[in-house]
Amino acid sequence: MHLRQPCVYLLASKGNGTLYVGVTSDLVKRVWEHKGGFVEGFTQDHNVKLLVWYEVHETMSSAIEREKAIKKWNRLWKLDLIEKSNPEWNDLYGQIV
Repeated sequence: MHLRQPCVYLLASKGNGTLYVGVTSDLVKRVWEHKGGFVEGFTQDHNVKLLVWYEVHETMSSAIEREKAIKKWNRLWKLDLIEKSNPEWNDLYGQIV
C-alpha cells in the first residue's frame, strides 16, 4: 500500500521518546528519508525515525492545517493521539510499504 496522498505523521525516537510532527504527499518516501538520515535537522539530530502515527487527508491544505494544529498541542495530547491507535508504539512503516 503506497500512500501517495496528503498525510500528517508523527515520528518518535523510541516509545514515549522525542516526537516530530510532519506533513507530506508521499508518506512512504518521506519516512524512508527520515529513517535513512537524509532529512537534515531535528529528526536527524535527535534520531527520530519511528513512524508511530499517521492520518490520511483528501487535500494538502487540510493536511497542513492539521499539522499546524498538532504542532501547537501539548505533549500529553500528542501521546494520547498515538496511544489511541498504537499503544505499543510500534513502527508503522512496515504497514505502509
